[in-house]
Amino acid sequence: MREEFQADLNEVTRLLVTMAEGVRTALRNATTALLTADLKAAESVIERDVEIDAIYSQVETKVADTIARQAPVASDLRMVITALHISADIERMGDLAEHVAKTAIRRHPSPAVPAELRPVFKKMAEVADAMAGEITKLLAHPDAELAAALETADDKIDDQERELFRIMLADDWPYGAETAIDGALLGRFYERYADHAVNVGAQLVYLITGDKVTGQS
Repeated sequence: MREEFQADLNEVTRLLVTMAEGVRTALRNATTALLTADLKAAESVIERDVEIDAIYSQVETKVADTIARQAPVASDLRMVITALHISADIERMGDLAEHVAKTAIRRHPSPAVPAELRPVFKKMAEVADAMAGEITKLLAHPDAELAAALETADDKIDDQERELFRIMLADDWPYGAETAIDGALLGRFYERYADHAVNVGAQLVYLITGDKVTGQS
């Protein structure tokens, strides 16, 4: 019975790693589309999001089936419930990458953000990409200290979001309200992507230690 339960957990972990790899690729492609008006890259994000959603459904089904068959308690139950929470956060990361891609499509054939904002979004994307990569590694090899450190990385995203607003709210901003609104929404998408990565880290800390850690809302 224990071997069967471990096999179920291994399968759930495999699915979570696949999801994490998928949302990392999604944000990379969405950022390319955003900064270079690459329509094919944007469309690939939307197509891939369907696959991520399907894997999320597989995780839900596998967890429900495992609970029904194995009736886990204590730390075993914590493992399967934590996996469910993690999958929900990763799925949301995929949705946020899709929002970025859809903004790029809406503005095509022009780049969705002006040249003045591209360095900020490039930095936000680099930090978010590193966080997604860390999640992928941590799902395969959990480490409470490294998982908790994701919150520090998230601070870098917040710093860039403040820089974004500093530029857009300056008196010499030349692009008008519509472009500023797009910029604000895009900044929010990257910021929330990072927040969900922090949530995954908090869930992993809870899985390893049993201690609740407050993630992002």
